[in-house]
Amino acid sequence: MSPRPVVAIVPAAGSGERLGAGRPKALVPVAGEAMVARAVDGLLGSGSVDEVVVVAPVDHLDAMRAVLPPAVRVVPGGADRIASVALGLAVVDDAEAVLVHDAARCLCPAVVTRAVVDAVRAGHGAVIPALPVADTLRRVDAAGRVVGPVDRTGLLAVQTPQGFARDLLCRAHEAAAASPTASRATDDAGLVEALGGEVVTVAGDPRAFKITTPLDLAMAEALLGAGDVSDGPPLDARTGAPS
Repeated sequence: MSPRPVVAIVPAAGSGERLGAGRPKALVPVAGEAMVARAVDGLLGSGSVDEVVVVAPVDHLDAMRAVLPPAVRVVPGGADRIASVALGLAVVDDAEAVLVHDAARCLCPAVVTRAVVDAVRAGHGAVIPALPVADTLRRVDAAGRVVGPVDRTGLLAVQTPQGFARDLLCRAHEAAAASPTASRATDDAGLVEALGGEVVTVAGDPRAFKITTPLDLAMAEALLGAGDVSDGPPLDARTGAPS
């Protein structure tokens, strides 16, 4: 019997207003290649992903298909990220694992994707890549006055791709559709947590940062200009050196 595939869903229906490019963020070029195309290339190039479904703005479906390989399925998106992932999940009939990956994390190295898939295949129902929080944090009141420091112990910054057993992710989205509280989660791991499911972490990578602002875009292009960022050993979050 052939192994069940690993399918990645890339929600790419956002407008990207903070980037100020006048087009959907996923279609913004990063060093000459659309952001979504770089994200998809990274997933497929990891060797751990068999199929990709891109969830696109309803009025930019053709533009999205034009920058992606023909085998990538493009489906219309929903009103928000969670709704878009649910629409992508609806076309994933049979998969061993489902990844959900932000198009804006288009420089995520293959080592992260492989680690997530390996952890799901090892039996974990929900897996997220994460990095230790490096910045000093302060809690403030409504007037902006500092109340006190925030202990960083146990705090992690979450990245994508996030990986799930398909049945668990489907149940989490079904519960979110029926519960306004669950639907306020900002990512799919949050939906699993709201369901009472266990989420485990694997090492993230600084190169998997999210392109949100023009500065982020400039950083991504600078990294690409310096060489191949798609693979190699994980980088330390604090030093940027191989860990």
